[in-house]
Amino acid sequence: MHHSDPLGGRAVPERPLRVVVADDQTLARTGFRMILTADGIDVVAEASNGAEAVAAVRRTRPDVVLMDIRMPELDGLEATRRVLDGAPDAPRVIILTTFDLDDLVYAALSAGASGFLLKDVTPEHLVSAVRMVRTGDALLAPAITRRLVERYARRGPGAAALHRDLAALTPRELEVLRLLAQGLSNTELAARLHLAETTVKTHVARILAKLGLRDRVQAVVTAYETGLVTPSGPLPSGRP
Repeated sequence: MHHSDPLGGRAVPERPLRVVVADDQTLARTGFRMILTADGIDVVAEASNGAEAVAAVRRTRPDVVLMDIRMPELDGLEATRRVLDGAPDAPRVIILTTFDLDDLVYAALSAGASGFLLKDVTPEHLVSAVRMVRTGDALLAPAITRRLVERYARRGPGAAALHRDLAALTPRELEVLRLLAQGLSNTELAARLHLAETTVKTHVARILAKLGLRDRVQAVVTAYETGLVTPSGPLPSGRP
């Protein structure tokens, strides 16, 4: 097994990360492709609308999809739903958006997207986000994600059923989920709870498994939609 040489040797990882870039703007796609390719990430396909994105994912089976939320013909929300629907080996989806507080972005997170990036993201942040999201271990832009969830999370008819699911969690797991929903990283969780980081990772993995969630972003959404965590500040009138 070969490892890459930190001093710039020729050894390469066994398989480059495979990414599909979906954006209706040619210049944006070109920019994302150049940035990712320069870092050794393999852009296996590009798409200019949601339908092309779904077809490209089925054809190339990438690890990660960069999905513009607002595209013609089929938007990024519906494309995300189709890409993730019932597929055990589905890729991670990162939503690309111009506005961070966007109800479509929230809906995509609820549908299983693993996070989102603003389209003016720096090259370094783009690359690190694509690499991190593949592990399922990082919540992208936790403060922004939390603001987004706080604004759009609604305790709908399914909230009671979701809340029953939380009964499967131990008191410690509920505590971890509550803090995770506030945007804490594994390192911060470990410090707050006086636990080893590996123990925190185990707790997070068990929470996701018990609740049937793909990754930490869905855990945050679930924590708000079940009422385990409530938006900071007073709730709007009429909310439970």
